[in-house]
Amino acid sequence: MQFQVQFQSQETAGRVGVLTTKHSQIPTPCFMPVGTQATVKALTQEELVELGAKIILSNTYHLYLRPGHDLVRSFGGLHGFMNWPGSILTDSGGFQVFSLSKLREVTEEGVRFRSHLDGSAHFFTPELAMEIQEALGADIIMCFDECISLPATREYIAKSIARTSRWAERCQRAHTREDQALFGIVQGGTDSALRLQSAKDLVSMDFPGYSIGGLSVGEPKEDMYRILEVLHPVLPQDKPRYLMGVGSPDCLLEGVARGVDMFDCVLPTRIARNGTVFTREGRLTVRDAPFRDDPKPLDPHCSCKVCQTYSRAYIRHLLKAGEILALRLTTYHNVHFLLQLMHQVREHLLAGDFLAFKEDFLRRYGYKEGE
Repeated sequence: MQFQVQFQSQETAGRVGVLTTKHSQIPTPCFMPVGTQATVKALTQEELVELGAKIILSNTYHLYLRPGHDLVRSFGGLHGFMNWPGSILTDSGGFQVFSLSKLREVTEEGVRFRSHLDGSAHFFTPELAMEIQEALGADIIMCFDECISLPATREYIAKSIARTSRWAERCQRAHTREDQALFGIVQGGTDSALRLQSAKDLVSMDFPGYSIGGLSVGEPKEDMYRILEVLHPVLPQDKPRYLMGVGSPDCLLEGVARGVDMFDCVLPTRIARNGTVFTREGRLTVRDAPFRDDPKPLDPHCSCKVCQTYSRAYIRHLLKAGEILALRLTTYHNVHFLLQLMHQVREHLLAGDFLAFKEDFLRRYGYKEGE
């Protein structure tokens, strides 16, 4: 993997770059659609290419449990298994181990937990996380980390980031594939000093990229923005920064302004399945009664093929009738919206008017706290 910063904004910490793997060149800042189970829900790989996606994310924990990393390896990794020509990033499974497993025990060696599928017992270690991700064959992989639940005591957060740093060292030692880039994950909750400590520990290990985890998990957005500002001068300027699990339009814009290069989130596909879509004027729940006979497209400002072809009334009808096509159309539009937004972000960074673009977008989007 190579990363090159091509332009640095003079008005914000935002920058334009290109991330190169053996499968694609990815303009940054970028949004990565999430394909947890080796599929971006409701979309085909051909549609993702059509939408312009250069990189997608898949999940180590879920693919370990089903269908199993050995099976995926037998197909030549995820690229062969799902027939995806672009780049792939896999997370370590740490977040899922801590969020989906009610019964778990954290030790220095790793985490014992029970599967959310069948209750079977498992033991995740940094070494196993590397074994699974090497079998999956993603271009970019993550260290195994402890993603704590908030609120937590400062004492526990301090112990947790120290453990995460030790696990990162073990991941480095266990990782053998030179065609994969291994990112460290900065943790530390909303404590600025502990975030700085975590970042400094990981930077000393010289990873090719750095993820920022444990944010967008229920804390106020202002806390997330504050932590990004704290980390900006500490994380290396010549390496990519990945804010994990963030995908609302306002957070993408604010994250870019604070130096983030990569984002991912299930939000666009999840809300699409509930009949909610992004528009230039804010979110629109198209299944609602006012759209029963509305001839307009989902977003009159959108150039995607869904908005060029179908009306709100038709899509609402499909949603109310339980038709699968409805979910495909709303998902296609939402993924297009975020990918196009990031394209516009890059254009405005290069033009030197990103701040004005951000303020105008948020004003028109009608951003409200909590959305």
